[in-house]
Amino acid sequence: MPERIRDAAEEDNQENDKIVGRNPVIEALKAGRSIDRILVAKGAEGLGKLYAMAKEAGVPVKEVSPVKIGKESAGANAQGVMAFAAAHRYAEVEEIFKLAEERGEPPFILIADGLEDPHNLGALIRTAECCGAHGVIVPKRRSVGLSYAVSKTSAGALEYVPVARVTNLSDEIEALKKRGLWIFCADMDGEPLWQADMRGPIGLVVGAEGEGVGRLVKEKCDFVVSLPMRGKIGSLNASVAASIVMYEAARQRLGISARG
Repeated sequence: MPERIRDAAEEDNQENDKIVGRNPVIEALKAGRSIDRILVAKGAEGLGKLYAMAKEAGVPVKEVSPVKIGKESAGANAQGVMAFAAAHRYAEVEEIFKLAEERGEPPFILIADGLEDPHNLGALIRTAECCGAHGVIVPKRRSVGLSYAVSKTSAGALEYVPVARVTNLSDEIEALKKRGLWIFCADMDGEPLWQADMRGPIGLVVGAEGEGVGRLVKEKCDFVVSLPMRGKIGSLNASVAASIVMYEAARQRLGISARG
């Protein structure tokens, strides 16, 4: 096997801590372990307790084919159930506000809508830490969790940046606005980034590569900002574009003029 392919395969195997079997998954839920999602084989019976516990914990459950379960569990006796545990604890949104308060700064929160590439999310968490953001918010569904690959790509930033996971991003944005935050959306059809005033309490919404920010989430935002594209390629990598916007916010919040 070529070295590059072997490395990718090893990373995939380590990407999440897999919990295999009905009782191990139930015990993990009992213990309050951070779980990204649970897979259940279609047609599996006697899982009422597991479904109830997952609902109470806010953990998504997805029904898949028994073949998928067998493949993901590498042939172990999964009894039709397996879970993917997070590589790091999820924070509460309140912890993000507490960090901003401790620093004596207006909140600066990154909101990632539908990022499914672990390397993009890890890179964004790393940039968020470097530019002084107080935390990151991700949705429970349609988003990569805090997997091994996310942790590795963040280069240690995950230890310092609280990442909160919420059920509904649109509702959470409304809650942030009620707490005084102005919500900026980074998308292709916005006003030029340099015209935006990002010095106060802000939330910055970034979307997945290709799809961008979802319509319902975008409608909740106060402002839409964009980057000028002068080349023939229509867009930047999601983490690169978001990093540029985050650092423009950091520049303004530090009071640094465009001329230095």
